Amino acid sequence: MVFSSVIFLFIFLPWTVLIHYFLDPRYRNIFLLLVSLFFYAWGEGVLTLLIITSIFVNYLGGLLIGHFKSRNLNLSRGFLGVFITINVLVLVYFKYFNFIVFNLQRAHFFQDLSLSPVHLPIGISFYTFHIISYLIDVYRRDAVPQKNPFDLGLYIFLFPQLVAGPIIRYKDISQKIAARFIIGSEFTKGVIRFIRGLAKKMIIANNVAIIADAAFAQDPSAIPTPVAWLAILCYTLQIYFDFSGYSDMAVGLGKMLGFNFPENFNYPYMADSIREFWQRWHISLSTWFRDYLYIPLGGNKKGNVSTYRNLFFVFFVTGLWHGASWNFIVWGLFHGCFLVIERLGFGTVLKKLPAFVGHIYTLAVVMLAWIFFRADTLSYALGFIKTLAGGSTSGNYIALLNFDPYLIFIIVVGVIFSTNLRVVIEKWIGSRFSPGEGFFRQATRVITYAAYIVLFIYSSVELAQNNYNPFIYFRF
Repeated sequence: MVFSSVIFLFIFLPWTVLIHYFLDPRYRNIFLLLVSLFFYAWGEGVLTLLIITSIFVNYLGGLLIGHFKSRNLNLSRGFLGVFITINVLVLVYFKYFNFIVFNLQRAHFFQDLSLSPVHLPIGISFYTFHIISYLIDVYRRDAVPQKNPFDLGLYIFLFPQLVAGPIIRYKDISQKIAARFIIGSEFTKGVIRFIRGLAKKMIIANNVAIIADAAFAQDPSAIPTPVAWLAILCYTLQIYFDFSGYSDMAVGLGKMLGFNFPENFNYPYMADSIREFWQRWHISLSTWFRDYLYIPLGGNKKGNVSTYRNLFFVFFVTGLWHGASWNFIVWGLFHGCFLVIERLGFGTVLKKLPAFVGHIYTLAVVMLAWIFFRADTLSYALGFIKTLAGGSTSGNYIALLNFDPYLIFIIVVGVIFSTNLRVVIEKWIGSRFSPGEGFFRQATRVITYAAYIVLFIYSSVELAQNNYNPFIYFRF
């Protein structure tokens, strides 16, 4: 079930929030787990059994790892390895099996093996990482094994973050699972945050996608160079507002239900280096790889060569995590290359230059990398880059068929709000009206609420015009 759908917004969400609010706290977790399973089953049907099986398998795994941790270190480590392997093998089968076999066949292995499509369960990469972090945290004694399988199931499959994150650590949410209170002010913040995310998705992401999709549907040699630049600008905005919009909605839903989810974005397009970009983009994923892969590999503690090797490996895995395609691998390694270049000294040079130079450099690298992320094949991506460089003389402007003043306005709004202008305005208002100026504070609050009501209505109108609104990260 998609957040930006009529069924979710006007049926599923209000009834879930209402029942959860008035339900006896002793039964809230069971209710949310059942609701989450229904939410997932709406789109995945019988594959929900995979989730249910995973709950009980990893419940057992956590108990075994925790039990033997204090008695036999090697045995505890062995169980950790076994259960992580089980989860990884499930992920590999559903997400990478055909990709692996296809590449082996290109190398003249398994020529007689015929491949049939393997359906990729929505969100499998996200909930697999939830499970692995739980098992590792229990092994490290950063978390106590969950004795209640239903509470563990709620952590893994809580519907707001089930299919596209943010990736949440068990130790960060375990207390809220055990007991939580729904505070009125936090609930209000959650509603506002959800509406903001919905507006990002419906008003900005879906509209700029019109140009990006139209351009990338054509052969790159048939796209005029100016259109190609406009298309990659639109996709750069689309993926940010689509994914950060989903994250805002997830964080908002969490607050409505009494949870505090971590922030997943911090205006990444304002970064002045690729290193800073990854401190601002998909924060829950980058910190997950840092804590569970990069640091265990040695991080930057074993010399420069080891550091560069670790960075390349982590970003190879980052690319592969996003999809079973060489395009994603190249995208990850592309970022890894620039991180190494910055560590080799270019990062120091950037700090000495005016800030706008770093911003331009970062945006150029990120936008170029998005081509590999968006294109279906490597050859298409390379052809698109050639077009960007002026390698097309096509006069085919069909991709601009829907390019009108409204879309230009949306692009401008997207560019503006990909910066922290909103935060600056809010801080200015907060500093302008002191706590003693009650009238002005009340007026500001009323205007804010009115603005978000208008945003919700406007987003609903956009939704009514197009009821199919999948999020980009659903396929990961």
